[in-house]
Amino acid sequence: MTWLAVALTSVGCFALKAAGWLLPASVLDRPGVRRCAELVPVALLSALVVVQALGSGRSLVVDARAAGLLAGGVALVLRAPFLVVVLVAAGTAAVLRAL
Repeated sequence: MTWLAVALTSVGCFALKAAGWLLPASVLDRPGVRRCAELVPVALLSALVVVQALGSGRSLVVDARAAGLLAGGVALVLRAPFLVVVLVAAGTAAVLRAL
């Protein structure tokens, strides 16, 4: 089942890439299409972060990683530089794991 999902995802990604080359520029210049193209990478990256922070196999786990993600989110809201956000998140998770 996993290989089927990988194969279908690969075909879908290839089709999406091909559509970008085959569609006329007038379609790609529409505001809705542009907005979607700007937001899809953000949504995918966010989903990857959440899965890595809260997932363990087939179960949901709330542990030090979740606290680190929350601390990093707070640092982001406070407009900290990216390196500080990463250090706050990693530091929070490390301290909580050490306890």
